[in-house]
This record gives sequence, C-alpha cells and structure tokens, in this order.
Amino acid sequence: MKRLLIIFGVIAVIFFGAAWGIGAYLAVDDLKDCAQTPDSTGACAAADAIVAVSGGDTTARASEAITLYKRGWAKYIIFSGAAADKSGPSNAAVMKRQALLAGVPESAIFIEAMSETTEENAANTTQILMSHKISSVILVTSAYHERRATIEFKKSAPSVVVRSHPVASDKQWRGSSWWLTPTGWILAVQELGKIIIILRGE
Repeated sequence: MKRLLIIFGVIAVIFFGAAWGIGAYLAVDDLKDCAQTPDSTGACAAADAIVAVSGGDTTARASEAITLYKRGWAKYIIFSGAAADKSGPSNAAVMKRQALLAGVPESAIFIEAMSETTEENAANTTQILMSHKISSVILVTSAYHERRATIEFKKSAPSVVVRSHPVASDKQWRGSSWWLTPTGWILAVQELGKIIIILRGE
C-alpha cells in the first residue's frame, strides 16, 4: 500500500509539474513583473503600439489591448483578423468598434482585416508596422496562443521589438487552472504541435 501511494505521488508530481511547465511556456508574459503603468526604461517601458490578434475569445483579447492602451502602454492599437463570419464585418473591425465604444480615439487605431492564420496576422501586421515606422509592440492574444504568436511576429518583423502579454483568462483558457478542462489540454497540445512545426521549419 505504501509503495502504491509513493507511485501515485510521483505520478501526481510529474503531472502537475508538466501542467505548470506547459502553461508557463505557452503563456509567456514579458510584462509580468511590471506595474500596471509603464516606466521610462527597460522591459516595462511603453511601446509604440499594442497589437491584438483575433481568434478564440476575440472580445477578451481586444479588452486587454484597450486596457493597456488606457494605462499608457502605447500610443496606438493595431487590431488584426479577418471575419469569422464572411457575411459580416471582420474581427479587426469588430475589435475596433469595441475600442471606440471604450473611448479609444479613432486616430489611435489601425486595423488589418485580411488575416485568417497567425502567420498571416504577423505578415500583414508587419506591413503596418513598417509603413508607420513602428519599432516596438506589445502583442496581446490568449494565453495558450501567446508563445506561437510571438514566434511568428518575431520571425516576420525581426527589426521590431516584440513583447508578449497574454489575456490571463478567457472563455477557452481558464488561467492557471486550464489543465482542469479537456478544452485546455486540447488547446495546449495543439499549440505545442504547431510550435514544433514552426521551429523545425526555421
């Protein structure tokens, strides 16, 4: 009995350790040690723009970008994403409307409405960054998606400083308790597989 308990204990430690490690890897957050507002230098300084990509819980992603903007983290917000429903407006346009209703001035918002994949988000947004001479961004997406999105943006825009900041919790990813749901594990495994494919192709 004692030996069985030890075995179960070891399995539990391995399982929880793996869950913690996977979550920490996917949900990279370069602002985690910063205050709510930026300071003047280093990793906690303001960026030129905040980039939010659609997908998953698009409303939560836009909301986080809007919050960062209102706290002074950047002068501009860029929303990226095509229409989920091709008969309606693009996700980028929907996020822009959300920002306008929250009081963000239209002059501070750029949209990129053609991207249907993360790779396209990065490539198409890079064109906006280059045309407006934006050299630093804070990238906002869902926690499970943050690592892959960051890899794609850094690959597409190597001259731009990209800092990551995920939505802590949304409809699909329940923050630190993501591993308690089948959806959390499905998303995590899918993201890890996609990241491996990207890294192998570099």
